[in-house]
Amino acid sequence: MLRDVRRLDRQLTRQAAWDSAWARRAVPAVEWAAEGTKLWWGLGAVMMASGGRSGTKAAAAGLLSLLTAELVSNALAKQVSERRRPPEQLVPHDDVEDRPDTSSFRSGHTAAAVGFTAAIAASSPGWGAAASVPTAIVAVERVHSGAHYPSDVVGGAAIGLASAWLIRRAPRPLLHKLLR
Repeated sequence: MLRDVRRLDRQLTRQAAWDSAWARRAVPAVEWAAEGTKLWWGLGAVMMASGGRSGTKAAAAGLLSLLTAELVSNALAKQVSERRRPPEQLVPHDDVEDRPDTSSFRSGHTAAAVGFTAAIAASSPGWGAAASVPTAIVAVERVHSGAHYPSDVVGGAAIGLASAWLIRRAPRPLLHKLLR
């Protein structure tokens, strides 16, 4: 079964790493915005400033979920699993030189994006729908750039979903009024 996952990972990586003028313009912008979670912190700030009480509650849940997903993905999961990045020959464009040296499994960018989006969608479907578009783009970009295999992205998404679930359901005496 693991052999099948690896074979599928390689096939999907080769297909997702298309070379086009559009991708050469759009992918670096998405990658820059997602780096350091700037995109999600910015969206959270906009939600807090313009979304009233419900926007503030949704943004707080999203940002807590993002932080949880980042912690689990980058501080824990990447330390447990050592996986090399996809080989450069699978990626037919020249944007593979600037890849992280850390383990490929799991995608911390995807974990943070999905964690943020899933948590805000639970209390604010409109904001959740708006955030789902850049979240999907981030997930595709991680494979397109050669930074991750598709299974790394799926693993990151699972961490993000679990983080959102945990934040929405965990007891939080100090934040109870803010998040409910």
